[in-house]
Amino acid sequence: MITARAKTALLPYFLILGTVITASLFTDINSIWLTIEEIPFGKTLAVIAQVFFFIHLAIFVWRIVLSFKYKQAELCTDQELPTCTVIVPAYNEGRQVLDTIKSIVQSDYPPEKMSIVGVDDGSADDTWYWLKQAAKEFPGRVQLFKQPVNRGKRHALYRGFKQGKGEVYVTIDSDSMVEPQTIRSLVSPFVRNPKVGAVAGNVRILNHKERIIPRMLEVAFAYSFDFLRAGQSVVNTVMCTPGALSAYRRDVCLSVLFEWVNQKFCGKAANIGEDRAMTNLILRSGYYVQYQRDAMVHTNVPITFTKLWKMLLRWARSNIRETLVITRFVFGKFKHDDALSLRINVLVSVMNMTAGQIMHISTLALLACLPLVVGPKMLIGAAVASCAPGIFYAYRYKSHQAIYALPYSFFWMACLSWISMYATMSPHKTGWMTRNLQKPSVPWTPTPGKEPFATPGRLRKAA
Repeated sequence: MITARAKTALLPYFLILGTVITASLFTDINSIWLTIEEIPFGKTLAVIAQVFFFIHLAIFVWRIVLSFKYKQAELCTDQELPTCTVIVPAYNEGRQVLDTIKSIVQSDYPPEKMSIVGVDDGSADDTWYWLKQAAKEFPGRVQLFKQPVNRGKRHALYRGFKQGKGEVYVTIDSDSMVEPQTIRSLVSPFVRNPKVGAVAGNVRILNHKERIIPRMLEVAFAYSFDFLRAGQSVVNTVMCTPGALSAYRRDVCLSVLFEWVNQKFCGKAANIGEDRAMTNLILRSGYYVQYQRDAMVHTNVPITFTKLWKMLLRWARSNIRETLVITRFVFGKFKHDDALSLRINVLVSVMNMTAGQIMHISTLALLACLPLVVGPKMLIGAAVASCAPGIFYAYRYKSHQAIYALPYSFFWMACLSWISMYATMSPHKTGWMTRNLQKPSVPWTPTPGKEPFATPGRLRKAA
């Protein structure tokens, strides 16, 4: 049952939709288009805008149908579970890496079937100290490696892949915490279907109570994973296995490992987007990529605007690079059972990179020319755009936090919408940008009887 507070959070979204529908019935919409058509290239822009809108509306309806069809793979018993190697790459993470490994050790997974590999990627802080503390606290469970210099997450993962002996590789970011059932759930699809080559986990926000940015991202992430990736999973073509939590079939991963670690873009080593790059290679090999809703990981996200846009810019550049990569094979002799569905999603991505950016620039130009006409429409559009993630979150998680989809939509339009356009002009640029050196951590003494991570009650109920 949806809670009373969640119902209250739904009211603004139903009010927005009701107002827009009513206004469309009593407003002369054609007069708005006629006003736009009076300016140079206005008629062309009007046609592009309408085509763009109806294509996205059709895709949205398709994704709704897919999301209703989603069912995660049945969990395996202890006897069915394969051996797995959990790889934790860490760079300037400090004490958090110890808590991450603790959450992994506490997993509901047979210890004799799970090994843990921690890789310090040349950290300049005390990360290595805390990794050694983890190995000391869990003797025989954790194997450690230290890169002599910082070479990037891709190379840290590569070392873990080369050292791992399990039938399945699981990758977990060092600033993330997994729930007890997460790894069992994440690994189960490989047993249920031999065609599965990779599985994406469900990434949620660990620090969602800190400030308003993590609260807004909590709703945005839920929509991205529980709605978008769930729909992609139905057609076995999830387009990105997230760095925070993913799993790969060992033999499939090793077959593309050399190409993956040596990937270049514009002649430079590609040191961002390693998760999306691996997903592309596995899809190209004809294997399925699925999503497990109950495989939850809780990760820290930026709490300041500067770090947020840097993170989103890195993701946007990675998306552009890997979208260009996937177009090289997805429209050719692509041997995949669900090739058509993947082609549709790739075409949407290409359209957003091209026509979408043209629409963005045109909208800014129209705003400058016709502020009283375009301005209110942009505000209405942002409000309507918030309805899908807001309503979805309220029904899925029964939480009043759904209201944060509304401010995030306006925040994105006013402060973040430039990121995709800038990324389109600078996809060759690289760099992590958000992994700054923190103050050295002081030795930590755990409180007796206190777990390092407790799953929030609302998430336990939803799962």
